[in-house]
This record gives sequence, C-alpha cells and structure tokens, in this order.
Amino acid sequence: MRAQFVLSEIGVGLRRNLTMTFAVIVSVALSLALFGGSLLMSDQVNTMKGYWYDKVNVSIFLCNKSDAESDPNCAKGAVTGEQKEQILTDLKKMSVVDTVTHESQDRAYKHYKEQFGDSPLASSLTPDQMQESYRIKLKDPEKYQVIATAFNGRDGVQSVQDQKGILDNLFGLLNGMNWAARAVMALMLVVALMLIVNTVRVSAFSRRRETGIMRLVGASGFYIQAPFIMEAAVAGLIGGGVACAFLVIARYFIIDHGLALSEKLNLINFIGWDAVLTKLPLILATSLLMPALAAFFALRKYLKV
Repeated sequence: MRAQFVLSEIGVGLRRNLTMTFAVIVSVALSLALFGGSLLMSDQVNTMKGYWYDKVNVSIFLCNKSDAESDPNCAKGAVTGEQKEQILTDLKKMSVVDTVTHESQDRAYKHYKEQFGDSPLASSLTPDQMQESYRIKLKDPEKYQVIATAFNGRDGVQSVQDQKGILDNLFGLLNGMNWAARAVMALMLVVALMLIVNTVRVSAFSRRRETGIMRLVGASGFYIQAPFIMEAAVAGLIGGGVACAFLVIARYFIIDHGLALSEKLNLINFIGWDAVLTKLPLILATSLLMPALAAFFALRKYLKV
C-alpha cells in the first residue's frame, strides 16, 4: 500500500467534510475530557479516603451533670471515676483499637472556644457543661460497630459517635457527582460515535466513483477502506490531544494555582501530576482506536467492498 496515496486520501476526506470533522474532534475531545476527569475524580476520592480515614476517630462521650438531668442515656447520673477507668481498661483490651486519648472537660471547652469563639453560645458555656470523651483511633476504620456495640448503653456513656459517618456522606456526594460526569461522558461518546459513522458514510458516498474504479482494478477491501478508517482515526486523535490538553491545563490552574493555594482547603490531599500523566496514554489510545473501530464497522455496513 502506498503511504502517499493513503495520506492524500485522508487529506481529501478531511477537507471535504471539514464541518463534520470539526464536530467529531470537538465531541471526542469533550467526551474524553469527561472520561479523564471522571477517572481523576475517582483517584481524588480514593486519595481523600485514604488520607482522612487514617485520621478519623471514634468518640465515646461521657455523661456530665447536665446530661444526667436531660438525656435518657444518662438517667443513672454523671460518669464516675470508676466507670471511666473501666471504659479505658476495656478499650485497651480490644484488638481493633490503636490508640486512646482522653479529652477532659477543660480541654473540650478550650477546643470549643478555639473553633466557635465567635458564636453567641460560646460566651454562655462553662467547662462543666462540656463532655469528657475518649478519642479512639482504630486500626481499621471500618470496625466502628465493634466499639458502638460494646459501649452504647453502658452506664456513664452518653453516646458513641463515628467521624467516618460524616466523611461517608461527603464521599457519597463526590461519588454521585463522579457518576453524573460518567453519564454525561457516555452520552457524549454516543454522540461522537454517531458523528464518526455519519462522517464516514458521507465521505464514502462522496468518493463512491473512486472506490468503484478501485474495485474494478482489483484493489482489496482493506486497501479501499484504509483511508476512511485513518481519516476517522486522525480526527479522533486530534480530539484526544485536545482532551489531554484540557486535563493538563485544568490540573495546573484549578489545583496547582487554585485549590491548593486556598487556606481553607489546605487539609485536603490533592492528586499529583503522576495521576494525570498516567491517564494521558489511555485517553490517546482510546481516541485513536474508538473512531477507527467505529469507521471500520460503518464501512462494512455501508460500503460494500
């Protein structure tokens, strides 16, 4: 097969169907940018899970005098020194527990003032109204129920709270957004495939005389189909290149020069450049193979060779 002939036919096809080729490039670029974005979003969620789940605590809040008057869980009164010692001893015996930290009422009051000092409620609180607690770091954050089952309802315990539950709600929202992006991506991929098929059909119809002559002189089916397939592949590859550029630019401006510089988000562990760069070859390969296969099957149906 002469490479010069194939390249010339690709150029002819791209020029004849310039508007449709442009539409293919744009749709492929958008769909693959969403594809890469959804993959990066999954990586970001997993990175945040690994970072935050390693830091979450289970908190056992102990009854104080105020709770004894108002909370049914503390109907037997405020926690006693003996009960606190027994809770601590039982915690240290549990294999799922990594470390246990005691937070006194004074320390809880200090932390509250640091976080909510501007709140009108802060000025009316006193240290004795705060709850003592045990902050437990688990070896496996998924084992929260072991702690909850062992200490919920025990004398002196007001409640057992798992910070992981709060994070699960956040990660559930992020995963929902990720699936929404994937749904849009799938729709864009369908649109891109339909445009590719129509572009190939129009290109094949406009060159039906040339392909007829090639049939008569004994050209093979693949020799006739190759320019159309490569035409679609080139358009897709350009779209894939644009999608890669989108992802690189987005990573640079949104994270490096945006979110990562925000003081409010300095506790979030963002994905690195390695996560982005490892996705680029996959996007380029998809942008090349997807249009080529779509064109191949379209030609088998609409171009009898």
